Amino acid sequence: MQVSSLNEVKIYSLSCGKSLPEVRRRIELIQDFEMPTVCTTIKVSKDGQYILATGTYKPRVRCYDTYQLSLKFERCLDSEVVTFEILSDDYSKIVFLHNDRYIEFHSQSGFYYKTRIPKFGRDFSYHYPSCDLYFVGASSEVYRLNLEQGRYLNPLQTDAAENNVCDINSVHGLFATGTIEGRVECWDPRTRNRVGLLDCALNSVTADSEINSLPTISALKFNGALTMAVGTSTGQGKIFTSLEPEHDLNDVCLYPNSGMLLTANETPKMGIYYIPVLGPAPRWCSFLDNLTEELEENPESTVYDDYKFVTKKDLENLGLTHLIGSPFLRAYMHGFFMDIRLYHKVKLMVNPFAYEEYRKDKIRQKIEETRAQRVQLKKLPKVNKELALKLIEEEEEKQKSAWKKKVKSLPNILTDDRFKVMFENPDFQVDEESEEFRLLNPLVSKISEKRKKKLRLLEQQEHREKEEEEEPEGRPSDAESSESSDDEKAWVEEVRKQRRLLQQEEKVKRQERLKEDQQTVLKPQFYEIKAGEEFRSFKDSATKQKLMNKTLEDRLKIEAKNGTLSVSDTTVGSKQLTFTLKRSEQQKKQQEAEKLHQQERKRLRRSAGHLKSRHRRGRSFH
Repeated sequence: MQVSSLNEVKIYSLSCGKSLPEVRRRIELIQDFEMPTVCTTIKVSKDGQYILATGTYKPRVRCYDTYQLSLKFERCLDSEVVTFEILSDDYSKIVFLHNDRYIEFHSQSGFYYKTRIPKFGRDFSYHYPSCDLYFVGASSEVYRLNLEQGRYLNPLQTDAAENNVCDINSVHGLFATGTIEGRVECWDPRTRNRVGLLDCALNSVTADSEINSLPTISALKFNGALTMAVGTSTGQGKIFTSLEPEHDLNDVCLYPNSGMLLTANETPKMGIYYIPVLGPAPRWCSFLDNLTEELEENPESTVYDDYKFVTKKDLENLGLTHLIGSPFLRAYMHGFFMDIRLYHKVKLMVNPFAYEEYRKDKIRQKIEETRAQRVQLKKLPKVNKELALKLIEEEEEKQKSAWKKKVKSLPNILTDDRFKVMFENPDFQVDEESEEFRLLNPLVSKISEKRKKKLRLLEQQEHREKEEEEEPEGRPSDAESSESSDDEKAWVEEVRKQRRLLQQEEKVKRQERLKEDQQTVLKPQFYEIKAGEEFRSFKDSATKQKLMNKTLEDRLKIEAKNGTLSVSDTTVGSKQLTFTLKRSEQQKKQQEAEKLHQQERKRLRRSAGHLKSRHRRGRSFH
């Protein structure tokens, strides 16, 4: 149950949604109270026992029994329903207005009769004293269908081009229709004459309001004998503004003589809201009053989706342990809930180069994928080599046993595309030094040591043989299998031993960190240059600055001394200056490599003079 408050009015949402992570606070008031896709209209029978709703897709109507709190029946229809009306006190007589101009009558057993109206309908109302159905739609006329005589009567001619909505007052029987011009016309069914006209569009426009289009009547409902609620397309006269649903509403229905509100939404889930200000809870769910009183006495905070769950270790990495106990963190299970915006902001401040590292990893992964597509070699992967070797050994054992028993072997994980990232991405590398691995696998260490020796031999073999690479072969010996099949007592002893070692290692690490902290002196932080590179920007800039301060004659002498400049006299008596660009170390290495390559080609080149054709004697063949 989600509680919201606006304008000092408390609204209790009884629909289960994704914004309610705590299962113990969820209330499923009516079982399967939803539609496959969208719910269009919703109504309650006069006796209050049945709730009927229509939806798509496929077009259907569902009836819920409030006494049983479950679905009573469901019927599929031929086309989508615009609106419907319950004629009887229960669900036994229903009229549906479809979007293809058809009107369907349903009885308790199912479909009963179908007919059409001249124009597309948008709404209709039922006049109980005369048994007339009043239909309004894309026409200036209001069509009347008498259910006692079974025929259409003379329509009511309005002054509007089209009519959107209509309603009949249950006290005195006044019929009202809302037009696209923003007017409400009231008619007396006894005399079939118009008795009143209300221009809502003109009254809704004020000096401060900004209207871009003509306000049309989009909602109309009577409340009692003298009260009428009207809603326009521009938003004037909006009802239930404190509800604030998460999705658009298609229909709203107030349960009779109660504070329960039912909504048909643009989602499969239909909304159930309980507003104590409007009235008490219905008889079939009177327990809601006790629940709301308990919630008011013991209010509990609700955890929403805009929170990030973090552990205590995550807080230590982010440097936010001082926030424990403050309103910024909400304790939950073995961690805390933290505002997602605060989490992203702090994470960006702690590691500002996270995006650059992520980008480099993605580029590296793309390069590795292209390399894998070029050449397929039968060798161990770069990531989780020991695990791959273990799987290869197990696969060989399975193949041998399957060959003996003539049984079809199961597919291998190494050849399965679903697990290929495990042997390509370094993020999936198994950390054998971690506490979890050592405690969960205490007896694997002996076998893994022998497997590591074999892995080192295979790596040396791969370095030696570059052109042909063999698959690793091997089979665990009898000693390995006997060692891996220790009893439970040995396993417990090994776990205790590993735990003692971990405690000792952690103690040593704490002492080392303490010594480092005591000896650490705050110094300016500099970026370290990669190995093999030389930082020459300051040196070059200083040299260039010195050269710029000297005269042209001095600069020419320096260049001639370095060998990059030569000056000579020409035959006509002028000077000729030749400048040689300074080559980098990479260019020199590349030039030397090309020179060696050309010399090697000359040595390997063979003469082709012996392949010249000789003149043969005899008769030629044709």
